[in-house]
Amino acid sequence: MRKYSDLKLKGKVVFKRIDINSPIEGGKVQPNPRILAHARSIAELRDAGAKVVLLAHQGRAGEEDFTSLEQHAKLLEKELGTPVYYVEDVAGEKAQKAITLLKNGEVLLLNNVRILPDETKSGAESPEVVRALAPLGHYFILDSLSVAHRSHASVVGFTNHMPSAAGKVLSDELEALKKMDGAKNITFFFGGSKVADSFRVMERWLASGRVKKILLGGALSVLFIYAKGCKIGESLDYLVKTDLVKHAGGAKRMLEKYPGKIEIPVDVGLNIMGKRVDANVNEIDRGMIFDIGEKTLLKYKEIIFDSDFIFVNGPAGVYEQKEFEFGTRHVLEAISRAPGFSLVGGGHTITAIEKFKIPKEKFGYISLSGKALVEYLSGNELPGLKGLKDNVGKFPL
Repeated sequence: MRKYSDLKLKGKVVFKRIDINSPIEGGKVQPNPRILAHARSIAELRDAGAKVVLLAHQGRAGEEDFTSLEQHAKLLEKELGTPVYYVEDVAGEKAQKAITLLKNGEVLLLNNVRILPDETKSGAESPEVVRALAPLGHYFILDSLSVAHRSHASVVGFTNHMPSAAGKVLSDELEALKKMDGAKNITFFFGGSKVADSFRVMERWLASGRVKKILLGGALSVLFIYAKGCKIGESLDYLVKTDLVKHAGGAKRMLEKYPGKIEIPVDVGLNIMGKRVDANVNEIDRGMIFDIGEKTLLKYKEIIFDSDFIFVNGPAGVYEQKEFEFGTRHVLEAISRAPGFSLVGGGHTITAIEKFKIPKEKFGYISLSGKALVEYLSGNELPGLKGLKDNVGKFPL
């Protein structure tokens, strides 16, 4: 696929699909890494003299965080240091007029694309946003892997009407992911509680034969400890309550199919009446598993430091509580110092890095993509990326 740097941008109207979907607290949109990353990529187009038209979303219709993008425009403007014009419209007369009035190097953010009824209708023919805006533009840039797994109008529609390319944020992420192609000793660390997503990635990469080890923490490790036949105290109630126990059979089959490849904790930090009690996994009678233990950490660190590529997604335990931050803090610190290239995914992982004040530049790449990253690593074709690839043949430069 083409990159944004392949396009002759000066004086051209460029539609750029970004992802600035942000946390909202008390009705106020919060500054976050996505805003900063996209501000930097927008600045490159601005400085090249493009007329930049930004397309983005916030939340889903009917949910609390579904709102306009007026506050987002102000946050982007603050990071850019130059005006970001905003219009309370997406595809109507106001939006079209604002686009035609843009001068070289100016930036315009349109309203939330999801206010359009056909934005999220997969495969919708001639969606409104494309029908109304495509005649006004020269290029389309998709600049976020985090929306590339959706067949939404603003993600895939423009690639059928004009030369298209990957933006800087998307290109950087794909370059980081390509580093996995040449790596032989790949180590995954999976934490958190998104079992189904983790299983899909684990299955694909274990079958590839290039995985050194898969290290487990969080609720995922609790599931595997249980699947191995060990007692897990009151954590069993948690697995039943959250319906994660239904995955125990799959975990057991994976352990049997790939012996020696999946590392589960040998000791854990138990929450017993609000206090941390460390125990070996074969000695758990009560309490809930809230963290990995010191023996497990030492074992994990040795593997991490002997890996060519390390992918981490999810915390090792309940890191929000000081008593149980040990595993998450030290696993992340080890990965930040390891010689192999590291790729970080997952919102909780990024939050933990910020909490523990680990310099982000010590990691190879920190992804902002969430679900789309899981789809990519699972080997699924992402509609947004397919659109960019097909576009090269349709619209030669």
